[in-house]
Amino acid sequence: MITPTGALILLVPVLPIAIWASVSDMKRMKIPNKAVLAMAAVWPLLGWLAVPTWSAWFWGFGIMAITLVALYLLYTTGTFGAGDAKYAAAMSGIFVGTPIDWLFVLIASCMIGALIVHRIMRGIPAVRRMTPDWESWVQRRFFPFGLALSGMVVVYLVAAIWPQV
Repeated sequence: MITPTGALILLVPVLPIAIWASVSDMKRMKIPNKAVLAMAAVWPLLGWLAVPTWSAWFWGFGIMAITLVALYLLYTTGTFGAGDAKYAAAMSGIFVGTPIDWLFVLIASCMIGALIVHRIMRGIPAVRRMTPDWESWVQRRFFPFGLALSGMVVVYLVAAIWPQV
């Protein structure tokens, strides 16, 4: 539902926020609230430029609210981090109008891809020497899911820039 021009407009502020959230999550296993607020501000400020109708823009806010409630419930069970839940809710409006099957493929691909990339990077001595204080390298119980979430929104926007064949 996002137009190619709209995806490009959103990608400009989303990309640096996504990098910030990913690096912070890998370094400290926390996504800063300022990054969440910055991502949450993208949809109200620029989302209306990205979708063809006002109703789609308003639906984006509904998706954000539904995502926050659903992921908060997962947080209460201990299966999802609080920062991850807030960050996912903040970006979820961008996915308005996306076919659910395509969205599930995107989510699964980015989760698996982020896990593989993280584990490969963790195993490279040069990377470990450059980032010796990163908690995600030694954390065994939790995974920095901000890496996967950032990948989802960036891949989605880059894919939306090119017209469908």
